[in-house]
Amino acid sequence: MDVDALLTHILQDGAFQDAVVEQRVLPETPGAYAPFPQDMDPRLRAALEKRGIRSFYTHQGEVWGHVASGCHVAVLTPTASGKTLCYNAPILHCLLEDPSVRALYLFPTKALSQDQQAELQATAGEGFPLKAFVYDGDTPNSLRIAARNTGRIIISNPDMLHAGVLPNHPRWAAFFSHLRFVVIDEAHTYRGVFGSHTANVIRRLKRIAAFYGSHPQFILCSATIANPQELAETLIGEPVVLVDTNGAPRGEKRVILYNPPVLDPAQGIRRSVVSESRRWMLAFLRRGVKTILFAHSRIKTELIAAYVNEELAGGGASRRIRVEAYRSGLLPHERREIERGLREGAVQGVVSTNALELGIDIGDLDAAVVAGFPGSFHAFWQQSGRAGRRRAASIAVFVASAAPLDQFIMRNPGWFFQKSVEEGRLDPDNPYILADQVKCAAFELPFQDEALAPGAGYFGGGCGDVLDFLEAEGVVRHTQGRWYWADRSYPAEGVSLRSAAPDNVVILDRSSGRNAVIGEMDRRSAKELIFKNAVYIHRGRQYLVESLDIPNRKCLVREAEVNYFTDGLVKTDITVLSEDESYSYRVGAKGVLADVLVRSQAVKFKKIRFHTHENIGYGDIDLPEEEMQTRALALLFAPHTPAGAFFQNPDADPISVLAGLGTLLKHLAPVFLLCDSRDLGIAERLRDPHFALPGLVIYDQYPGGTGLAEALARRIDALFPAVYQSLAGCPCGAGCPSCVGPGGNKAGTFRFLQTLITGNKGSAD
Repeated sequence: MDVDALLTHILQDGAFQDAVVEQRVLPETPGAYAPFPQDMDPRLRAALEKRGIRSFYTHQGEVWGHVASGCHVAVLTPTASGKTLCYNAPILHCLLEDPSVRALYLFPTKALSQDQQAELQATAGEGFPLKAFVYDGDTPNSLRIAARNTGRIIISNPDMLHAGVLPNHPRWAAFFSHLRFVVIDEAHTYRGVFGSHTANVIRRLKRIAAFYGSHPQFILCSATIANPQELAETLIGEPVVLVDTNGAPRGEKRVILYNPPVLDPAQGIRRSVVSESRRWMLAFLRRGVKTILFAHSRIKTELIAAYVNEELAGGGASRRIRVEAYRSGLLPHERREIERGLREGAVQGVVSTNALELGIDIGDLDAAVVAGFPGSFHAFWQQSGRAGRRRAASIAVFVASAAPLDQFIMRNPGWFFQKSVEEGRLDPDNPYILADQVKCAAFELPFQDEALAPGAGYFGGGCGDVLDFLEAEGVVRHTQGRWYWADRSYPAEGVSLRSAAPDNVVILDRSSGRNAVIGEMDRRSAKELIFKNAVYIHRGRQYLVESLDIPNRKCLVREAEVNYFTDGLVKTDITVLSEDESYSYRVGAKGVLADVLVRSQAVKFKKIRFHTHENIGYGDIDLPEEEMQTRALALLFAPHTPAGAFFQNPDADPISVLAGLGTLLKHLAPVFLLCDSRDLGIAERLRDPHFALPGLVIYDQYPGGTGLAEALARRIDALFPAVYQSLAGCPCGAGCPSCVGPGGNKAGTFRFLQTLITGNKGSAD
């Protein structure tokens, strides 16, 4: 693809050209190669050469050497750099050399597991004496026994390992006895609470493997994260060798920042991100450019795909250009069909949520359109990297939405290109998570006293305290130097790695007497998207919701033709249930640990006309609230303190100051808590209804809490000086997403923080 010629042609349309804010060219880089190792099994060499692979990239060769020397390895290279071969090659070699060797591959999603099985089959080809099985919740019982007994490579996910494999380890005795390798792909996804749980599942895995006499070697792969070695070592609890020098060639990539044209200068209203991203996709598709467009909601994904197909059908194209929507809720066979269509060329374009952000093989794509900032720089570069996966030149277009963050990027393109990707944080020793996981481990095998000393065993020095607590609770008992599980429950069943067990609503099409399942949706999303009288769009078809039966997890829909789609309006409310400990901080704030009830409820819905996106009506939603009881820290600023007195000033603009402070805390608290920013919720309260004081309520986003509020309560005096220094060091003028965020007031927040830290007012300038 001649990128320059293509863009010149597209930008001849002034409506595109005038709205391009910035173009950057990421230059082509040549590949660096290494010969296959001389000791590589000739059957593997022949299989690779049959696929046209006659040498390694240098990073693949480096990984081979580290694996051969017995090291744990973490690989950090860009999208489409051949990370899969980094682990497949040395593992297949060892499996061919030693018939007893077994390997376990862990992926964060089922789709990636299926994709890896296809990759292994393509590499091995016919006659390869290796059996690879996918073992997850979709695996039929008829295959599970064969997987346990004859599988050389088991492809699964942490959830299945946690709830289905480890608690039933006697059935897997032959596999664990010969487990030599564990692969953890997409390691950057294991952050926050999910990552902390998974790190403990890895501890349990290592403990079970050691019981059967094996000590597996770990190979981890990641992309675009700032602390890959630290994350990998925390995840597996052992040192790793980092390989981060990419030897794969990369085609030229042109990155375009595009700000939709202004429609109303007085109000600053721009053309919508939906219409403008659609125009970019159409411009590419009509010139034969295979394109992926990332939208960031199910509704936008279906809308954009429908709009694009509608325009292509009406444009008199000489050949059929097929565009599909790809999102959660599609049935497994529908996802496989779309993925196969992209690989084989039957599908030329796809509009996706972040479901295709990870490394599922979808073949050669030439352009990526990102409709609105996806929430993190890591996500943006992952999404833009889905184009140009086969070394050819490619284009990535970031179409800004009206959101303050997007508009800040358009005003500061240099900041956007210089900003580093985010770090991944996790805390395996979080006491709440550790207690849940120690329960599961005690069910699997008794703990021995000698394994509880600091530095001994797999669960660290805090394990003894947890077992003492669990004994007091009556679920374990201590006798003759061992701790045994003493409860009738199956603990893994009640512990979800992702905080809430899958609780999906099945969507049934009742049109013309049919009773066919066309999709599914998690319960929380169902209340906001497929309530009675909602319009549900599935692969371009419209359905009107007749009923949503939450207790029976069933939604009935009927095909319909309407000129609008619907969008639920959700309100969130926080109620303090009880107060526990109180804290007085040096910074002059008061802290109160509390149990809180977080209620979210879709109360109304809008009817939005297709194409124009104007509101044409409203409706009521009559569904029960979604409730979550969790833990929170209330930071309060009493009137008699310098901080509280600050808010008495009529020029203080307290709402914007609290908003800025909340954004800063959300940025920096994860560094102190070893969690992900998504694990925390923050609400600004000008006058909290329970405490009758201004402040912030910082709550744990997981039912029951995971100890984050308690940990934060102990770190406020260290956190606030770091927040102050971060704001003082930000080079922006009035505020930016890196400091006070949208709605924040940098000068006011700085003066408030200075009041907290020093008791004096100052200037942010």
